Amino acid sequence: MKTKFERILRSLNLKSTPKRIAMLEVLDDEQVYLSPEDIWLRLKKRFRTLGLPTVYRNLEGLFEGGVISRVIHPDRKLYYYLCRNEEHHHHFICMSCRRVEDVRFCAERELQEAVRSGIRGKVLSHILQINGLCHACLKKEGTVHVS
Repeated sequence: MKTKFERILRSLNLKSTPKRIAMLEVLDDEQVYLSPEDIWLRLKKRFRTLGLPTVYRNLEGLFEGGVISRVIHPDRKLYYYLCRNEEHHHHFICMSCRRVEDVRFCAERELQEAVRSGIRGKVLSHILQINGLCHACLKKEGTVHVS
């Protein structure tokens, strides 16, 4: 019986290799974004021949296929997250604990109109990522009052 990850990989015409499946499993186990180094460190004991460049290459392929999301971070490093929500949405990224939450808000129509009327262009795609601190991290820092 094929796993959900095997089906996803085959739908993208990617080989369903144990390493690719393991990378997706690592991301699936987390609700936080991970760096390629984080994933490599978790898998290198299991796959002794797994190199960091292989992890980077596979993560980029999975991102380009739409299987995982890339987190745009102020530190300019690459991070990835497996988002289970298939509906159009955006992400709130906690810069402290790395938690990723879905935001079901999109001003796509307004953006399209602003681009069409303002610069006479056409929107082909868009990405909205909100960076901040989640409630738990604010509470930990004593910045928020809990009611």
